[in-house]
Amino acid sequence: MVKRTTIIEIITVLNIILFLYTGIAKIQDYEVFIEQLGENPILAPFATAIAILLPIVEFVIVLMLVVPRWRYKGLLVTLTLMILFTGYIIALFSISTEMPCSCGGIIEFLSWKGHLAFNGTFILLDLWAIILYKRQKKENLQTWNAANEYGVSHG
Repeated sequence: MVKRTTIIEIITVLNIILFLYTGIAKIQDYEVFIEQLGENPILAPFATAIAILLPIVEFVIVLMLVVPRWRYKGLLVTLTLMILFTGYIIALFSISTEMPCSCGGIIEFLSWKGHLAFNGTFILLDLWAIILYKRQKKENLQTWNAANEYGVSHG
């Protein structure tokens, strides 16, 4: 059986690749990114702010996931952002299926249903990693408490 730590690390690396890749793609194609945001009826009023802040947020998430001390919080932020992206896609899909995608990189070539499946997969992976992380933390605490209970003399 694969250890929890390995599963958590694999999911973390997948998220690092995703957010690093999309953040870089947005910066490399900044003009296209901001133009697509401007064509979006939901995001157009906030296009400039989103175009600046979203890649920064994606890079902060990468940093959180890379630093072991911040990893759990990074997974929570990643999950939250993926849920927000999915909600945005559903809202956009209810308006029109012909809206431009401002995701960045090869992800922008997915259909809207493809985006939902992609995001849904990452949401499930992130939930799994968070659950495993909490279980691992609980077991580590129980092991530590048991070791202290038997290792401390009461005399």
